Amino acid sequence: MANKHIDTELLDRAIIFAVKAHSGTERRGKGFPYIVHPMEAVEIVSTMTSDQELLAAAALHDTVEDTYVTIDQIREEFGDRIASIVEAESDKFVEGRSEKESWHTRKKGAIERLAKVSRDAKMVALGDKLSNMRAIARDYSVKGDELWKIFHVHDKKDHEWHYRGLADSLRELEDTFAFKEFEMLVNQVFGDKKE
Repeated sequence: MANKHIDTELLDRAIIFAVKAHSGTERRGKGFPYIVHPMEAVEIVSTMTSDQELLAAAALHDTVEDTYVTIDQIREEFGDRIASIVEAESDKFVEGRSEKESWHTRKKGAIERLAKVSRDAKMVALGDKLSNMRAIARDYSVKGDELWKIFHVHDKKDHEWHYRGLADSLRELEDTFAFKEFEMLVNQVFGDKKE
């Protein structure tokens, strides 16, 4: 039986662009190429939609935050919709403050920003955040509280605040398998939420 042909030209271009942008970089403390994370985000988003622009945005979601790529380059190469989703997904760095010093400000901004974005943008964000949460859950099961030392902020309670805030911001997607997995992993790592 032949596979159904779908037009993946946009996604293919986005993947190639992301591979080049992240080339030679390692996922923090993981020992594998960074591009594995955006590809996992694409896979997660594909469980919620077949919209090629959303899948492309998932592939590109960290290019502006973590590489030399600018939002204008994304807009020029992939259009306004993808650029606006990537921009919504990108941390806003605080001038004159280190990543560690600005961590709470950036994460609070992300939680607030994601609460207001479209369902489409939330799907891309969930692809990213679930990929992150899967890695945290895997590593936490091996390293326990030593895990938090690889991050800019070392207190588990700070990470719990961040991931529970993200869950609240993305709750519009609670009907998806991806959201259910995300919330389950948050509870697995941080304990069941006390009402």
